[in-house]
Amino acid sequence: MHGTNGTERVETVIIGGGQAGLSVGYHLAQRGRPFVILDANGRIGDSWRKRWDSLRVFTPARYNGLPGWAFPAPARSFPTKDEVADYLEAYAARFELPVRTGVHVEGVSKKGNRYIITAGDRFEADHVVVATGAYHTPRVPAFDRELDSRIVQMHSSEYRNPSQLREGGVLVVGAGNSGAEIALEASHGHQTWLAGRDTGQEPTRPGSVPDRLLVPAIWFMATRVLTVKTPMGRAVKRKFRDRGIPLARVTRKVIVAAGIERVPRMAGVRNGLPLLDDGRVLDVENVIWCTGFVPDFRWIQLSIFDEDGHPMHERGVVESEPGLYFVGMFFQYALSSILIGGAGRDAEYIANHIAWRPAAIGGPDEPVQTQILGSER
Repeated sequence: MHGTNGTERVETVIIGGGQAGLSVGYHLAQRGRPFVILDANGRIGDSWRKRWDSLRVFTPARYNGLPGWAFPAPARSFPTKDEVADYLEAYAARFELPVRTGVHVEGVSKKGNRYIITAGDRFEADHVVVATGAYHTPRVPAFDRELDSRIVQMHSSEYRNPSQLREGGVLVVGAGNSGAEIALEASHGHQTWLAGRDTGQEPTRPGSVPDRLLVPAIWFMATRVLTVKTPMGRAVKRKFRDRGIPLARVTRKVIVAAGIERVPRMAGVRNGLPLLDDGRVLDVENVIWCTGFVPDFRWIQLSIFDEDGHPMHERGVVESEPGLYFVGMFFQYALSSILIGGAGRDAEYIANHIAWRPAAIGGPDEPVQTQILGSER
């Protein structure tokens, strides 16, 4: 409902309509809680549709379901990015989740004990769930501007397929999963170099017989053992944060077989060309930056971030700002937190916290079950 001055009053505003935001919406709906999901994209699932054309997820479909509905694909298959996008869109429709697309949130602040969300329109809420993920802004080194203007360069977020590339050599900067996959695709028609440190590789390739045997154990580890509560989980979190996630589908052997040359990291630019750490200069026509993303929460006008711009939270709950939550964060609780099938558990934890917390609209003594939308009292 609407309060004064055209402000819409909602008990909970979820910002972001990806797998994490939809999962929170599902659990709130199951508890009869009122909420709205705001998503900047034109369609639910567009954050997946905008990724490169050949992308497939690394986990089998049986592990990609959100709460209440298994992923509608053969259990051992590896869904494409468009299949994931369509599943998210169908999921929101199946459970009649109140998603508003094309709504870009410009700011979150606080007035008294309520949160103010500005998104063209203005919302007031007792709870805000930030489900935009951990990383948003493409990270590209400042010396990219020194490259010769004839060189085609793009970030992995802009890459779709090899038709975007000029004839000639391709340097892929960043040797994680996205860099390895894009380099492999580029190598089919271009001499390709892959720059960056080796992040390691998983013991089996997705879909192989050994992988099928090991996946249940790996999933158990990712959800139950590798958590922020265990020494092993905290060690893996530090390792992945500092060195990157091991290669899943494109192994070292595959890279060598494709004729891709592994080279040291790119250190700068010399005479308009990429300069490597070992002093080599590569004469290439294309540079693809697979250098990741950095957090950008500047639109949240609250003092809840560490020196690196990451929100300070305990399993998604921001203790310093009651009623503020995050989902979809890297290692939010476990390694599986960043996976599609891991979103549900974190979402359930947040939804339970919201359902338990007294709502600000009616005051702490009024049962939260009766706190629905209403005008200002």
